[in-house]
Amino acid sequence: MRWSRRLPSDPSSVTVIKDAAGRYFASFVVEVAERPLPRIEVETGIDLGLGHFAVLADGRKIDSPRFLRRAEKKLKRLQKLSSRKEKGSANRAKARMKVARQHAKVADARREFHHQASMRIVRENQAIYVEDLAVKGLARTRLAKSVHDAGWSAFVGVLEYKAKLHGRTFARIDRFHPSSKLCSACGNLAQVMPLNVREWVCACGVMHDRDVNAAINILAAGRRQVAAGRKPEPEMGGKRRPQTPVEADKTPHPARKRRARPTKQEATEMPHDTMRHRRNPRDSSRGARQRRSMIMPAPTVPFVASSTRMNPPVSRLRE
Repeated sequence: MRWSRRLPSDPSSVTVIKDAAGRYFASFVVEVAERPLPRIEVETGIDLGLGHFAVLADGRKIDSPRFLRRAEKKLKRLQKLSSRKEKGSANRAKARMKVARQHAKVADARREFHHQASMRIVRENQAIYVEDLAVKGLARTRLAKSVHDAGWSAFVGVLEYKAKLHGRTFARIDRFHPSSKLCSACGNLAQVMPLNVREWVCACGVMHDRDVNAAINILAAGRRQVAAGRKPEPEMGGKRRPQTPVEADKTPHPARKRRARPTKQEATEMPHDTMRHRRNPRDSSRGARQRRSMIMPAPTVPFVASSTRMNPPVSRLRE
């Protein structure tokens, strides 16, 4: 075996992996010590997007390579050839392997881009702040292919472990923070900000680039979060984002008082008419009415005995 570089320590275990393209990989579990880089005073916030892969707080923009989009034409041709082969045949297996190898090339190029871009950002910044995006939710929209092609989750994961390895500060801010709609100069919050609006002018007169303004707000929110020593709110659980300075000045709406349900003893002491009007409002639906009608007994019809015999008419007997 020929090694390209030595392992940092003796491996505790090794796993041999075979991917869909038929390639074999050996995965070693080793202990890696931190290698801190020289300390610098530059910090940045990162706004991830589709038009540009990443926009930094200093205005620098990293273009999106779109590896899958560029390989779509070749993938379409290979998949069409694979679908024309007979199922279960050797030619079908060969065609499937060609498709898998092309997908592996796309994944390898995307992974290499993530490593290079993340290492460059870690070298140039002492603290890095990103937004905690709901990638699973965005992957269910019409932009699903572009979201998967960008690989935001993989990039943020690589960025996080590289920052920890080299002694940098890394933090994620709350995903509900209005980074795009908040003016980084005066703190004014815009009411509506559609995706097609890439530049906007605040009431204070400052013109903002949407992505650069979002990166500046992410940087400011990350600094406040690290200074307070707290972690971002969990994804679920009904936690609301912190209020902006403009929202804090507004008077809150009075909370509605919910009518308490009567206890079992109070229900027995209530008159019948009162209990009838306190019926569950969901029972007023058409399905509830049908269920009640099915439960209600059918009306009884009195039976009257008759002594008349049910004989057929004489005309039928003659026929």
